[in-house]
Amino acid sequence: MKKNINAKAFIMNLIVFIILMFAVYLAYKFYQNNNFNEFIRSEAKLNTSEFKRDDEVKYSDISSYRITSNEFNDAMFSKEIQVKKNTPYKVTCMVKTKGVEAEEFASSIGAQISISDTTERSVAISGDTDWQEIELIFNSKNRDMVNIAFRLGGTAGNAKGQAWFSDFKLEEGQNDENSNWNFACFIFENTDVVINNKAIDIQVTDTDITDIKKTINRFEKSCNELSEGKMTADCDIYEIQQPITSLSYDEEFGYYVAPEDIEDQIKDIINQNNYDHIFAVVRLGNEEYEDDIEIKDWIGLGSMDYYGIGFSNIRLPNSSKSYIYKYNVRVNQFPEEVFLHEFLHSLERTAKEYGYAIPELHAYKEYGYENEYLIGQKKWYKDYMNKEIYTSDGYVGLPEEIYTLKPAKKSDFNYTYALEVYKEPQNIIEEIRGIFNNLFRNIKLIMGEYEMSV
Repeated sequence: MKKNINAKAFIMNLIVFIILMFAVYLAYKFYQNNNFNEFIRSEAKLNTSEFKRDDEVKYSDISSYRITSNEFNDAMFSKEIQVKKNTPYKVTCMVKTKGVEAEEFASSIGAQISISDTTERSVAISGDTDWQEIELIFNSKNRDMVNIAFRLGGTAGNAKGQAWFSDFKLEEGQNDENSNWNFACFIFENTDVVINNKAIDIQVTDTDITDIKKTINRFEKSCNELSEGKMTADCDIYEIQQPITSLSYDEEFGYYVAPEDIEDQIKDIINQNNYDHIFAVVRLGNEEYEDDIEIKDWIGLGSMDYYGIGFSNIRLPNSSKSYIYKYNVRVNQFPEEVFLHEFLHSLERTAKEYGYAIPELHAYKEYGYENEYLIGQKKWYKDYMNKEIYTSDGYVGLPEEIYTLKPAKKSDFNYTYALEVYKEPQNIIEEIRGIFNNLFRNIKLIMGEYEMSV
């Protein structure tokens, strides 16, 4: 009788043990499917996208990180990382996509790496694609913390579909501290767009190209002369025959060329070189079509960027009789002014991002300067570039070090230092430790949100 009781107890204990082991297995599988390590998951439309670890669709031995959006959404998982100020960094990962499409057409929407709450991003992948590497190159500037996001969507809009991310890597580069700036100057020979259901086909002339090339050469010399040798400029000129087929629109400026509008034409050239600034020279009107494209009185637009590289529009005038870009001792002795002005907008933006207090580039009248006949605002630019604008509190303008604070680029990573901020757990002990770290971190976040609400 006693043996029967012991046998029954053994069987019951075995069943309980098996059930417990099965429960532990299910819990562990749940953990594996939902463990995003130290990443924070967020989305524009809450409870719309699904975040999972995928052990079947993966690039390497580790489970991939999958975002599924059956509805249009901007979903991401991100991690705040500590960085050194004024230091170039490169984030890479492998990405695979299925059925990814943007809610509105934009090349900046899709599966990408980005810095949340900024426009800094990698290329955006859409459609059905196999595993490929993408990278985000950025400079930390005045920041000591950045929030790196792996994203399905974008700052420009929402996306739907599936995206898998894997094999994250962060590298620290070395600054290019010389003050020579390399410029890519693209002259687009054809603008072939449809505006308000009307086809508009505009070409630049051989005279336009000759004038612009001369003006760019003058711009190189003026950068050196007006900065009093604090910077030099080398400009490579490219004549692009492939037409511009799309334009961007802004309520303040009307139609203009954004980096996304010409990415197909310039990306290979930019990727093969190490440029610090981009000029896109375009014609958006002429005597025949001057009323067909809405342009609100601008000849240059700056403060844009192409993957962190300064980007400026230079618009050719509608009139072939204009002397805007032609040197003439009696009419215009400073035809390179628009190029310099738009470049200075990029330096102005950079200075502010690094925390410098400088005058607004357009505020020349407030400091007693004038837009003079023949030379425009040349005196203002010279003093602005050399911090020689007099005020009662001293001299103001661009600090000299601004000329060495160039955008991060591929050449900054010839010698790199890999940081282990995306290390995956290597064993069960590390996984258990990660579970408790995530638990405590989430409790801390919830308590912080609760304290803010009360």
